[in-house]
Amino acid sequence: MARSFQRMVKKNSASLNKQRKKHGQPSIHAHKTSATADIYKGRNFVLPITLVALAALFGMINFLSGEKMQSTTVVVVVIVLYVFLALTIFLRRPFLRVEKDAVSTIKYNRDRKITAENISKIKLGAGSVVIEQKGKRGGNWVFTRLINRYDTNAMGERLERFATTFNIPLEKS
Repeated sequence: MARSFQRMVKKNSASLNKQRKKHGQPSIHAHKTSATADIYKGRNFVLPITLVALAALFGMINFLSGEKMQSTTVVVVVIVLYVFLALTIFLRRPFLRVEKDAVSTIKYNRDRKITAENISKIKLGAGSVVIEQKGKRGGNWVFTRLINRYDTNAMGERLERFATTFNIPLEKS
């Protein structure tokens, strides 16, 4: 199927699903990639903790300084925004989605996708999974148990099956 036709089918099925939802009917499942995809979610906690610590440090420095260098409302707004950013990053969970012929994740606040043809190697470690891309397009994708709390054992098993399906070199360490 051509990509333009796939996009047209996806668009039409989305509008049809909206109409069916308004009438109380169940939705049709036009594209089956989400049904066959395995999603492994992690939890980002290092950056939110760092942001909250910076907000607390900024508040303490401002509170302990004898001079009023800045307005207190500005300081409170900055602290609240740091905490809000930390909460947003904490609640938005990083993921690895293994589809039929591609893998996708969220990087730099955008969904990124690599097809099987663009993967040069998959490395499975004790607490990490590394997906290497061909060329220098986007760098390596690294998923670790320590930083983002991924279930790297389950991810490794699924990526092992993915690698054997598409003849991608697999390196275990």
